[in-house]
Amino acid sequence: MKIKAVFSFILLGVVLTSCTEIKEKNMMKWPDVNAPVATIKPYTRIIHGDTVVDNYYWLNDYFKKGPDSAAVLAYLEAENAYTTAMLKDTEGLQARLFDEMKARIKEKDESVPYLDNGYYYYRRTEDGKQYYKLCRKKGSLSAPEELLLDIDALAKGHAYYSATGFAVSPDNKFIAYGVDTVSRREYVLHIKNLETGEVMKDRVPRTTGEFTWAADNKTLFYTATNPITLLSEKIMRHTLGSNPEVDVVVYEEKDNSNYIGVYKSKNGTYIFIQSEGTLSSEVRYLKADDPQGNFRVFQPRMHNVLYTVTALEDRFLVTTNRDAQNFKVVETPLDKTSVQHWKDYIPHRTDVLVQGIDEFKDFLVLSERKNGLTNLAIHDLHSGHTYDLDFGEAAFTVYPSVNATYNTHIVRYGYSSMVTPPSTIDFNMQTKEKTLLKQQEVLGSYKQENYVTERVFAKAQDGTEVPISLVYKKGTAKDGTAPLYLYAYGSYGMSMEPTFSSVRLSLLDRGFIYAIAHIRGGEEMGRQWYEDGKMMKKINTFTDFIDCGKYLIDQKYAAKGKLYAEGGSAGGLLMGAILNMAPDLWNGVIAAVPFVDVVNTMLDDTIPLTTNEYDEWGNPNNKEAYFYMKSYSPYENITAKSYPNLLITTGLHDSQVQYFEPAKWVAKLRATKTGNNVVLLKTDMDFGHGGASGRFDYLKDQALEYAFVLKLEGIRN
Repeated sequence: MKIKAVFSFILLGVVLTSCTEIKEKNMMKWPDVNAPVATIKPYTRIIHGDTVVDNYYWLNDYFKKGPDSAAVLAYLEAENAYTTAMLKDTEGLQARLFDEMKARIKEKDESVPYLDNGYYYYRRTEDGKQYYKLCRKKGSLSAPEELLLDIDALAKGHAYYSATGFAVSPDNKFIAYGVDTVSRREYVLHIKNLETGEVMKDRVPRTTGEFTWAADNKTLFYTATNPITLLSEKIMRHTLGSNPEVDVVVYEEKDNSNYIGVYKSKNGTYIFIQSEGTLSSEVRYLKADDPQGNFRVFQPRMHNVLYTVTALEDRFLVTTNRDAQNFKVVETPLDKTSVQHWKDYIPHRTDVLVQGIDEFKDFLVLSERKNGLTNLAIHDLHSGHTYDLDFGEAAFTVYPSVNATYNTHIVRYGYSSMVTPPSTIDFNMQTKEKTLLKQQEVLGSYKQENYVTERVFAKAQDGTEVPISLVYKKGTAKDGTAPLYLYAYGSYGMSMEPTFSSVRLSLLDRGFIYAIAHIRGGEEMGRQWYEDGKMMKKINTFTDFIDCGKYLIDQKYAAKGKLYAEGGSAGGLLMGAILNMAPDLWNGVIAAVPFVDVVNTMLDDTIPLTTNEYDEWGNPNNKEAYFYMKSYSPYENITAKSYPNLLITTGLHDSQVQYFEPAKWVAKLRATKTGNNVVLLKTDMDFGHGGASGRFDYLKDQALEYAFVLKLEGIRN
């Protein structure tokens, strides 16, 4: 670091410590580099009779546009310089990791085309290009290609570029799409005339990036967001060619704990508005050929009842948890949609979680979860017969792919396991014939038979059996000598699927075992699995992960000193909690964009997403919720003890978990902890929650994280 830069950091509130952090393992040493220390500026929080002094609250200032904004940026830059210096000796390894990860990707490739309203749509990528081309062909795959959007060209000059929500008008003449160049998930609506190639003047800022055409080919519905909280706030109606300032509000969400969105039924008949929180939902609907009409409430919101609506030709199907914890499917007439008319169609099953429906003219495809694994069930709408697809591996993931056509007997689905690359398959629901359309090509020497996947169960401290999916290279010793990389998430009912990763091969080929702990807070084992890992039961998520780590050591998959953990976002909260609860279990931990300042964030309703999260974590304005959250919040529970080696990443423009949470956490950890293990913070100054947008750029971050772990293992190549 140049002396001039050091002085500027000091003047802006960053002090450099004189202590040296050195760690030795397998001849591994950390450089003798001074670590940044953030200035202490006490801020006092008083609530429920509880007084807490926060020495690093000022790091919020860049987000709040406060007086210390420049000092915040200086601190983040100093941390970046420190991380670079500490990992300087891994730069060669990072480059090798990046090259080998990139070499496994087929650069010139094409997605499997799907048929929608007379056109085959697909994406194709080119050698050396970061993004893709969105294309279509009319009527036949042998027809001439029509280039709809060249994302490679559109992204030029942008550090970050994300295009999403591609919606083609029913007459196939226009495409609506959203663009985010900041990485805060605020999308600007653009509309392109596909006949002339002109991008129209209709430019609508601050949308969620999802758009729905009415049947008249000139009316477009979209979701507008609040510029401060980023919450989905209004459903708007836009007329093609008009000034967006005169767009009409067709629905405004008054409850800031709900998310809203708008979509069209697959048969094209209805437009739906979905308003949904964690515990309840409400649907409105309108005929797609009557865009100027008023949306009608399908069924008024019911306490603790979630429901979604699927339109068939002769009735509506409703997927709901009303009197059905794992959800069931009911039917109701097209003209009688209130709950008193709902009749069970596919009854509730205690051992099967219904996650969604794909509707076709003659069949339904149910996305389900049984015994912790995903499943597809085919239901004949005429005979009422239902059968499951069979997949034949111990741990796998199956999911519906793009199925845009309503009147067909073919369902397309994706399949993957920890050793099987993603595969796209067409299944004839009448003949039960499968056709493999494509399997992701992994360039290089990958052979599926050289790797092994397992599924085991760890016993949690309350006796609950927690599934773990594992993968490793054949011949890897299971005697406690192999390093093990344990990943989990455990929140929002989001299940972590046992899928393939070509990037992960860089660990497996160096002797690592990789494991996913399917802990409570997800929905792997059904809805109760989620309920038992949220709100006032959140600590189950953390103890499950710790118990999985202990089980893997007991069963000789790993040993103390060779166990590593990683989680991101709410999974970063998991990392922070397990560090406080069981710091000696891990040799190294990676926390990506971690949600670690739980109490302060949930007390600040100006922070994006806070109010939507009250039913997930609790509202700390409630005394009982406050003290429970405080009991596990990573930032609140740092104490003077030895923590494992830590690599923490964030993005300056993160809209989901603001940069200041990990920044404050690092500052307090370094000021409080004992021992010589390192705490590293890397802030991406251009990106947000999802990291880089290009298909290769993210590999640099992955290479950095893997190099950190490999350094701790003493692996240099």
